[in-house]
Amino acid sequence: MIKPTLKGRTIVTSLFFCILLILGLVTGASAAESEMIPASYFASAELVRGIPPGWALDRKAGTVNLRLEKAGENIIVRLVSDHNSSFGIKRELHVDLKEYPFLNWQWKAVRLPRGGDVRKASTDDQAVQLYVAFPSLGFPAVLNTPIIGYIWDNEAPRGWMGRSEQIGGGKMRYVVVRNKADRIGEWYAERRNLYEDFRKLFRDLKGVDTVTHGIQFHINSQYTKSEAEGCIGDVFFSRQDTKGMTASAPFPVIR
Repeated sequence: MIKPTLKGRTIVTSLFFCILLILGLVTGASAAESEMIPASYFASAELVRGIPPGWALDRKAGTVNLRLEKAGENIIVRLVSDHNSSFGIKRELHVDLKEYPFLNWQWKAVRLPRGGDVRKASTDDQAVQLYVAFPSLGFPAVLNTPIIGYIWDNEAPRGWMGRSEQIGGGKMRYVVVRNKADRIGEWYAERRNLYEDFRKLFRDLKGVDTVTHGIQFHINSQYTKSEAEGCIGDVFFSRQDTKGMTASAPFPVIR
């Protein structure tokens, strides 16, 4: 069992995705003949046992403070962590990046963890984190699941790419999309060529499947012993560069 002090985006994160695959807790999306595949869509703000229907809770440490809220025509996820918290929600999702290479999402940071810096294991806290997992490369799957994390850091520069410094995080790769220089409390719409990031970040790995295995939203602030808060709106995969298209009716965003 992993100790609560270890961050969830390491051994436990990989294990959870593997468990989802074995148990079939959620249904993966099929690559339908459409321009986009929604990765997160919430019909209402209702939670079932504290989490959105069709998702699974991933609690690593501390108190879980998660809710769904109405924002314009959208239902968004709000995550709030205290000085001991590390948690998120996950679902299984199968998307072929060769068909749908672009990952699109909306998010905002409300409060950043004090001194959070992904480049150091002792300060590896972020207010908003979006992860895409891929099938395991071998046994034990807990150590061999490739994962890409798009994060809103504090101290690390925008555009930084690298590996996790956490124990067991060798196949966890990060992209810093936003940091403390960006506006807090305002929505940003993001668009990444996930397939190109996949090729860059996994150049040292052989046989990584381009079909995704799952997605995760996460927050943590237990390393810096501070507090954090963030929100995630629409997340979807698309065939083309969407230039502002959203999976449901948009609310004001910054680009």
